[in-house]
Amino acid sequence: MKKLLAWGERLGGMVRAPRLYFAVVPLTIPLIFATVDSSRPDAATRLQAAPPPLPALTFTAAPAPSSPLPGHVMYYPIHSGDTLGEVFAAGGLSPAQSYAIVQDFGKVVDPRRLRLGSVIRFHYDDRGEVAAVSMKIVGWGEVSARRAGDAFEVSSNEAPTHTEERAVAARIESSLYDAVRAAGESPELVQSLVDVFQWDVDFFALQRGDSFSMIVRQRFSGDDAVGYGPILAAQFTHKGEVYEAFRYEQPDGSGGYYTRGGTPVKKQFLKAPLKFTRITSGFSQHRFHPILKIFRPHHGVDYGAPVGTPVMSTADGVVSFTGYDRGEGNYIRIRHNSRLETWYLHLSRFRSGLKPGQRVQQGDVIGYVGATGLATGPHLDYRVKDAGNWLNPLSLRSITPDPLRGASLRYFRTAVAQACTRLEEKAQQIASGTMPHSETPAP
Repeated sequence: MKKLLAWGERLGGMVRAPRLYFAVVPLTIPLIFATVDSSRPDAATRLQAAPPPLPALTFTAAPAPSSPLPGHVMYYPIHSGDTLGEVFAAGGLSPAQSYAIVQDFGKVVDPRRLRLGSVIRFHYDDRGEVAAVSMKIVGWGEVSARRAGDAFEVSSNEAPTHTEERAVAARIESSLYDAVRAAGESPELVQSLVDVFQWDVDFFALQRGDSFSMIVRQRFSGDDAVGYGPILAAQFTHKGEVYEAFRYEQPDGSGGYYTRGGTPVKKQFLKAPLKFTRITSGFSQHRFHPILKIFRPHHGVDYGAPVGTPVMSTADGVVSFTGYDRGEGNYIRIRHNSRLETWYLHLSRFRSGLKPGQRVQQGDVIGYVGATGLATGPHLDYRVKDAGNWLNPLSLRSITPDPLRGASLRYFRTAVAQACTRLEEKAQQIASGTMPHSETPAP
């Protein structure tokens, strides 16, 4: 911006505010080329002969059209904390005009959609009064107000939306979040990737050198990227093992993820009931209790997390108990079939309205991490019981739903063959360190 301001001042422009861009009225600028004095020794060594003198060249800006135009234009980039009223007042509108335009703009687009990068443009007439106001909204389009007598007429132009498929790949050096950001993508993709592989990949134990590649739909409004659609295909390499997932969409628009052979990626049980936490204590038949100061079995896995972290049901089922116990604190039991039941202990509170007999789906939030009962700090104690016997949740084998068959499987395999070529190309680029510059992690 400093270069732009300096350029404008040299041309005779006026700065109306310290953080705005501006345009100036038409100017005539003579550019004269001087000849070189070849009598100077250094010039003679560089030039065989001086070029013939050139006439002075004059560049004149295009004449203004016949329709009324402002004498100049000011641009106000939207900064954090700005309000429309403040920017309109800074641009020269009266309080009444500012209020009226804010109300009219609000009928077209939610002012809360304004993001950094949006720009408000003021057009001024020859008397210095505001003749029009235009607002370029990142991720939406443009809305304008043009003076008509004592009022302003509002018009809008919403940018066309479209989607593009693109391949994204990265190697994990510190965290999945950092890897996605280093690949130039939004953190929104982190959760999408976790959602795809949460049944197979232990995201609490990612290692340096793990990697991923994916094909994802990205949504655009005009030229502005506004988000992502579903991941269409993905590979995740964890501890040397490669996991694959390919999206198959049903005619009704619903979709799920399957392996290359058509087996569902989704399992009956999630790997963990929390996202992005850490294991603080494992399943054990002989663990020293930090409060009771005795050795006794620990029939679950402890996940350390801040108070209030959402806790999810790891599988479809029916709530069989919600209540309090001196040792378990606030806890929930969910029955999944005639044999299996999961327990969620030491919660700070339950999800509003949750009660015994209520059916829940895999991934539904059922409560929130706390430190109730015999707990030294905030964590979730997660347990699995099979016909009265405690199981180690980390070694629980999940039951897989039915695979694709018939025409669905044939159509799926065709799509998989095309996606695999792109995924494997990205995986090879990561392995060889030859990713294209545009997809190389930013410094």
